[in-house]
Amino acid sequence: MTPDVFAATMRDRGWVILPEAVDRALIRRLTDDVAKAHKACREIQVKNGVDANTDGSAHHVLALGGSFLEFLESQMPMSLVTTYFGGKFIVNSFGSTTNVKGKRLYSLSVHRDIRFFSRDIPLMLNMLVTLDDFTLENGATYVLAGSHRSPEKPDDAHFFSHADRAVCKAGSILLFNSNMWHAAGDNTTDVPRQALTITLTKPFLKQQFDYCRALGYDRLASMSDQAKQLLGYNARVAANLDEWYRPLEDRMFKPDQD
Repeated sequence: MTPDVFAATMRDRGWVILPEAVDRALIRRLTDDVAKAHKACREIQVKNGVDANTDGSAHHVLALGGSFLEFLESQMPMSLVTTYFGGKFIVNSFGSTTNVKGKRLYSLSVHRDIRFFSRDIPLMLNMLVTLDDFTLENGATYVLAGSHRSPEKPDDAHFFSHADRAVCKAGSILLFNSNMWHAAGDNTTDVPRQALTITLTKPFLKQQFDYCRALGYDRLASMSDQAKQLLGYNARVAANLDEWYRPLEDRMFKPDQD
């Protein structure tokens, strides 16, 4: 898909699928790491009493590094996302979801992931990476084309009768305007359906999680420029005056992060 076609489709319909865009070997590693991440997150959810309607969700798994960081370094559709934002962008959140038959996750409700209607300003973009085939039977995501242009939430009857389904193969990438109303579908099969759930934003928006602090600064020398950008290392907030008063090239918030 060319940037021009992508821009026109996102403007009019609000969502696109990049079919089987992620390397199969990486998908297998991501699937293994998601299983480990869900186990770790579930223990904390239960310990802290926030386990209702969260079983199957794992938030901010990117902080664990591994294949999640590899995805950022090698598989991000950088040119298309740069077209959407008209410039640089960062990861705002990077989690995963496992849709299991009979479990009621919050993502099954009609929702959008930006907390206010941003109109035509490209502040946030949703990305969903399918780790399994997405089918009608296992809960392929509902997306209501064109709803990114409306501030009003549609009623459930209208939404589910008019929404498209993101049916695609494992390793595909679903991109959609974060103003778009969407919902996970019910998984009616006996096999869990897994995906990475990622949001991307303009660099000046605060991340949901401090990935820079979580991953640390010791590995910066071996990290690619692309990873540094996406993780937010170029858009940090100074914590003291010594960090603030720096030459242009050493500033915490780089001048091209508009």
